Amino acid sequence: MPDRPYTLLSCGMSIDGYLDSAGDERLILSNEADLDRVDEVRAGCDAILVGATTVRKDNPRLLVRRPDRQLERVARGLKPSPVKVTVTCHADLDPAGRFFTTGDAERLVYSPSDRVATARSRLGAVATVVDGGPRVTMRSVSEDLHHRGVRRLMVEGGGTIHTQFLAEGLADELQLVVAPFFVGDSAARRFVDDGPFPVRPDRPATLADVRRIGEVVLLRYRLSDRFEESA
Repeated sequence: MPDRPYTLLSCGMSIDGYLDSAGDERLILSNEADLDRVDEVRAGCDAILVGATTVRKDNPRLLVRRPDRQLERVARGLKPSPVKVTVTCHADLDPAGRFFTTGDAERLVYSPSDRVATARSRLGAVATVVDGGPRVTMRSVSEDLHHRGVRRLMVEGGGTIHTQFLAEGLADELQLVVAPFFVGDSAARRFVDDGPFPVRPDRPATLADVRRIGEVVLLRYRLSDRFEESA
């Protein structure tokens, strides 16, 4: 396989494995201390990737928040925040969303070939639209990002994107935060869908670290031989 970035998946979920509630209001799965930890992880990455559903539903900024971390990146010759990346099948994204309008980081949108013209018409003024071929895969996205200089990639969801990275064996690390409550609604979004995951009962992941952060717990899993102990 051609080179790809070191890839860490970052996710928060309820005790029963849900990313969100089934309602319109966003479910809070973290706390300020953990959000600061995520901010530190972001600052050490070259790009942050989320799916189009996350862009639409959460309207994320995907920026490094703390000024000192921004300044440290600038001192290393980087933009204050990593490149923002999303993948869309239908190009139904709002160019006025915060993904596209906040910060001065480069923005990349991967789209299937048959939707590239539509995506460029709608988003070309606020992002670089990349032709992802007949069917966009996380493998092809990873390889293209590596070609563009991305060496460390943070994937922040949602569930479909996490499923694809895990099923394709493209994740080196999983940082999973568990919130202290249940959702208990099968209509809500789970962490992952069904898939042919390389990590399974006869080939489990290695639990590299457990950390209590207030009332949430961070579980850090090693998913590949590329895992970085000190990350």
